[in-house]
Amino acid sequence: MSGRTNGGTARLETAGGTSVDLPVLKGTLGPDVIDIRKLYAGTGLFTYDPGFTSTAACSSTITFIDGDEGVLLHRGYSIEELAQQSDYLEVCYLILNGELPTSAQKAKFVHDITYHTMVHDQIQYLFRGFRRDAHPMAVMIAVVGALSAFYYEDLDVDDPHNRMVATHRLIAKIPTIAAMAYKYSIGQPFVYPRNDLDYASNFLNMMFSVPCEPYRLNAVMAKALDRIFILHADHEQNASTSTVRLVGSTGASPYAAIAAGIASLWGPAHGGANEAVLTMLREIGSPSNIKDFLAKVKDKDSHQRLMGFGHRVYRNYDPRAAVLKESADAVLAELGRRENPLLDIARELETIALNDDYFIKRKLFPNVDFYSGIILEAMGIPSKMFTAIFALARTVGWIAQWNEMIEDPEQKIGRPRQLYTGPARRTFVPLDQRG
Repeated sequence: MSGRTNGGTARLETAGGTSVDLPVLKGTLGPDVIDIRKLYAGTGLFTYDPGFTSTAACSSTITFIDGDEGVLLHRGYSIEELAQQSDYLEVCYLILNGELPTSAQKAKFVHDITYHTMVHDQIQYLFRGFRRDAHPMAVMIAVVGALSAFYYEDLDVDDPHNRMVATHRLIAKIPTIAAMAYKYSIGQPFVYPRNDLDYASNFLNMMFSVPCEPYRLNAVMAKALDRIFILHADHEQNASTSTVRLVGSTGASPYAAIAAGIASLWGPAHGGANEAVLTMLREIGSPSNIKDFLAKVKDKDSHQRLMGFGHRVYRNYDPRAAVLKESADAVLAELGRRENPLLDIARELETIALNDDYFIKRKLFPNVDFYSGIILEAMGIPSKMFTAIFALARTVGWIAQWNEMIEDPEQKIGRPRQLYTGPARRTFVPLDQRG
């Protein structure tokens, strides 16, 4: 892969007296890695790494994160620059193709995405099989997986043209499917996409417009939503991206791989974090309860968690959070002092935590989930839709990683090893002889 060079060797000596020299690989940025592919053949040993937190499962040219320094780059461009100067579909083009588009390239890409936003009319009948109160993520997993039955020509993943068409279809249709899931849950008719609207505005229109009156689009809201899409577009080899790569390594259809990614993202430890922020705010109940709540957070015996602060990867600050705080301020200013108790709690919680030595010393700053939760709540989007919107935005990252995996000549079907700790071989005892 591009940017990878030889960094010498590392010698591993085992307790049994064997040793092996393993290549050290250097990337463009980040720590060097020890290539252990020949470790088992040379020593008879595997590595043990639960969660794969110290293991590079692939090489990639798409996204780089430095959690200690608070850096996030897509194809070398900082997330701050992209969020301030670009738009979501341009970032999609960059993530997919490696370079920013020319004016002509961008116009064609936007056209190709826009004219794929409709879904097959039969898909609407899938929704009728779900309960109205089903979680939108459960619905999206099923409907996105079912796309394989409608666009079966895309199942030949070795054909670059088919992969390109599947890529465009997924980026274009998942917002339509997400909006349909919302409309179904509230008993309103589905709203078809409009080709005259930009990506974020089109999604807002499909979410909130009704046939009986025109929907007034708000440019501030659309820009804030577009920025949320940009900030969630890709995040390196996280759980859902790894899931997409693992499923894709079997040769499964892109729709199956992305449906698996959506399922992985749904977990509260992953994509469900911004929904968990709103749950926490509801539990706090009032700004007057914040100090008592934070006292419980500080008490190690209470097990009370502060959602939306800190990040597993970013040990300093989440670079996406500063950008989204600006959007949150703009959205709340646009809405004026519209009464919303949860937003009042969120702003007071932010102020107190940012000035509390306990959180400052532990670098527990508001993260992207905290601010995205505030923005989406202010827009009137129900918290059950938060993770669905995350999935919508992350689709481009998943499909880019999937494409990269397909094209990587070193890629093999995923097959992690294990440290077996169960019983050794035993002899079967017939039922009538067991004590």
